[in-house]
Amino acid sequence: MTHPLAGFAILDGTPPDALAAAAAVLHQRGYAAGETIFDFEEAATEVLFVQSGIVRIIARTPGGREFVYRDLEAGQVIGEIAAIDGAPRSASAAAVIPTRVLALSNAAFLGLVSASPALSLTLLRMLTARVRELSIRLVEQSAFTVRQRVAAELLRMARPRRGADGLAVSPPPQQHVLAARIGARREAVSRELAAMRREGLVSLQRGALVLIAPDALRELSRAELGV
Repeated sequence: MTHPLAGFAILDGTPPDALAAAAAVLHQRGYAAGETIFDFEEAATEVLFVQSGIVRIIARTPGGREFVYRDLEAGQVIGEIAAIDGAPRSASAAAVIPTRVLALSNAAFLGLVSASPALSLTLLRMLTARVRELSIRLVEQSAFTVRQRVAAELLRMARPRRGADGLAVSPPPQQHVLAARIGARREAVSRELAAMRREGLVSLQRGALVLIAPDALRELSRAELGV
């Protein structure tokens, strides 16, 4: 029988007996597209392992404006920060498409961490990478134009094209979601994407936004960082 936590890279190297103990107290849950998984400042009692689907991590202002932190797919984990510090949720989470998760209590998750030096190191690396990413985004928000922020975000979202050279974002990002990712208005993002298409930097092709000139986008996105 396949172990319910098999396929989660964060758990590679965790002792089998510790995984078995965690598996015994797991709870599976399903969410419809658009359904809230948890809310900002909600009491955090569980770590969630994404089995299938996509979970979007969101911050909302008092006025209702949304900022998208990241999308998490199958094999990724949500809520590890709250499990570590015991604080309420620092953001909201919602299912983008039908999604299934495995829920593990904070105490059980911390038991796994205590039992596995490999998991501890992986967790440290994950959190360090997140600090680095947030530091870069802070600079972008403070010093970049909308055009530069769009270029930087497209490069972060892009993946190698299947069966072709180059990079692409597939499916193409919705403009309001891209705007929420970079802290800009949808209209401003729409204008910049249209300009990039006219200039031959990006192109819509077969259900994907293809980055035709990724080097030019990198130069644009790095201009203010001096790297």
